[in-house]
Amino acid sequence: MTHSLIQASTTLSLKGKNAFITGAASGLGKRIAELYADAGANIVIADLKLQDAQATADAIAKKGVKTLAVAMDVSSEQAVDEGFAQAQKSLGAVDILVSNAGIQIVAPIEEFSFASWKKLLAVHLDGGFLTSRAAVRQMIASGRGGAIIFMGSVHSKEASRLKAPYVTAKHGLEGLAKVIAKEGAAHNIRSNVICPGFVRTPLVEKQIPEQAKELGISEADVIKTVMLKDTVDGEFTTVDDVAQAALTFAAWPSNALTGQSLVVSHGWFMQ
Repeated sequence: MTHSLIQASTTLSLKGKNAFITGAASGLGKRIAELYADAGANIVIADLKLQDAQATADAIAKKGVKTLAVAMDVSSEQAVDEGFAQAQKSLGAVDILVSNAGIQIVAPIEEFSFASWKKLLAVHLDGGFLTSRAAVRQMIASGRGGAIIFMGSVHSKEASRLKAPYVTAKHGLEGLAKVIAKEGAAHNIRSNVICPGFVRTPLVEKQIPEQAKELGISEADVIKTVMLKDTVDGEFTTVDDVAQAALTFAAWPSNALTGQSLVVSHGWFMQ
């Protein structure tokens, strides 16, 4: 996506809205936060390390919007509830949640430890539940409604080797989004999922050597024959591609677009 298209997308206004983004100190979350700020939203940057979250929040504040940095382990009920309370006190009720925090662990299922399985599901599924519950509570209380956006994956639609808990979790987020779409409709709360292909974030960069080792192929072959094999142009999905989808879901004016998933993958997966 060209820079001019990203600039044009900011005609979708989020002016006066409060957006809470998890995993926002880097990668997809950071770019979504930047684009939301360009569209006028106040931004809560939530990430594991307060120092990292604060650095991103400080940079985004230069765009002329209010920001807040929050240290948050999304798998902790206490940390999530405290973070949302802090956000409400500082900026007001949340209008937009982007549940983006995630981790990746790759191994064949016969070697996958139960501890690793539980850790990954806790971040993706428990984190998705806890953050959306906290956001929905504020959205209902405010009477303004809002938008819940989950960061799914092409793996919300299909499977890949070595990723049993990740695929399971991403499928689960689609179900959670649909339930919230049905329950939230009466309160003008929309709920949707973005399903990116491979984006060269630190999470994906880490996977390249891990998969090369597990599959017994070169890192170049992981990129060519695993990650980009089924795309229409041999290109990675970009953070701008995903941020554009996140802006569209956040700014959509009605319940016409809810309970849906949007695949952003250069054609890797076609519905």
